[in-house]
Amino acid sequence: MTVSDGRDYAAADDSTLVLWAREDKTAFGMLYERYAKKVYNYVYYRTGNHHDAEDLTARTWQRAMLHIQNYVERGLPFQAWLYRIAHNLVANWHRDQNRRKVIPLDDFVASRLRAEAPEHAAEEEDEQRRLVEAFQRLPEERQQLIVLKFVDKLSNQEIGQIMERTEGAIKSLYHRTLLALREELLRQETSDQAEALRRAKEEQRR
Repeated sequence: MTVSDGRDYAAADDSTLVLWAREDKTAFGMLYERYAKKVYNYVYYRTGNHHDAEDLTARTWQRAMLHIQNYVERGLPFQAWLYRIAHNLVANWHRDQNRRKVIPLDDFVASRLRAEAPEHAAEEEDEQRRLVEAFQRLPEERQQLIVLKFVDKLSNQEIGQIMERTEGAIKSLYHRTLLALREELLRQETSDQAEALRRAKEEQRR
């Protein structure tokens, strides 16, 4: 997208677009096109429903437009700054609504945590349920990490900028999180099997 003043919006990097966006709505529109879907996905997987995701995403962009005049990069890329706005709005939403997080994790995440694909659809559904339940028991920062990593597919460096951690710290947290999820999944599977066995014995006694 090129306009009469010679600005090539599509080729411009984020830093340039931010400078232009302070006086140029077209430049802000280009930033929106680049990150609207990612921000929406992030908010959706943190709230669990489309209505609130759309509202909080719109508020994220409204806040970004309002404060872009004061944004200075200083090692914090625009994308990270945008995600921090979204994160704060989501955190406030959970706090205000006092709602339990319901995260509709997709099969992509589940496949990364499985050793191999389940043989039957029922087994896959049980595993997905256990994954979501285990995910919901993680601390908030670990939930945030998993969403940024698997849903928005950001690099460790990008996630570190958003979460204000070093790249090495993000790698460490990521591996600890996956280990914790696997341990919880194994615990839940063992518990489910024990419950199924108990019910089977009760049926036999009838």
